[in-house]
Amino acid sequence: MTNFMTLATPLMRQTVGFDRFNDLFESLMRDSSEGFENYPPYNIEKHGDDEYRITMAVAGFTMDDLAIVLNDGVLSVSGKMRERDDEDKVRILHRGIATRSFERTFRLADTIQVTGAEMKDGLLIIHLLREIPEEKKPRMIPINSEGVRVAHKKKH
Repeated sequence: MTNFMTLATPLMRQTVGFDRFNDLFESLMRDSSEGFENYPPYNIEKHGDDEYRITMAVAGFTMDDLAIVLNDGVLSVSGKMRERDDEDKVRILHRGIATRSFERTFRLADTIQVTGAEMKDGLLIIHLLREIPEEKKPRMIPINSEGVRVAHKKKH
């Protein structure tokens, strides 16, 4: 287990914006007996310095079957296949496209904003943007020349 966490550490540094990703790995290690459902498959992509995308393969689901909710830094994507009118007329001989319900959650960093979502070619794409407030951005501190002293006020 120590080797896994050591190997995963560089990954954590690469997933800027998903700074609580470590929680996922820790819960995986604790809950290994329960197994980890990998449905639906997804990618987390970084586009440029501050743009991210979560792309989920949701073949067979329509936009009405999916829900995306952001609550207190947790992005939840769920899907539930609704009954179709034409299902009474169709008899499935082989079902290879999964139609089971799912819920995926992603814990987002405080600086990540969800800017939109779209469906394209059976993929659900969620657009994310990292926005760092001015007060949290690095700033240069000027170095005063010799002999110039900055006074500090003492609090009593």
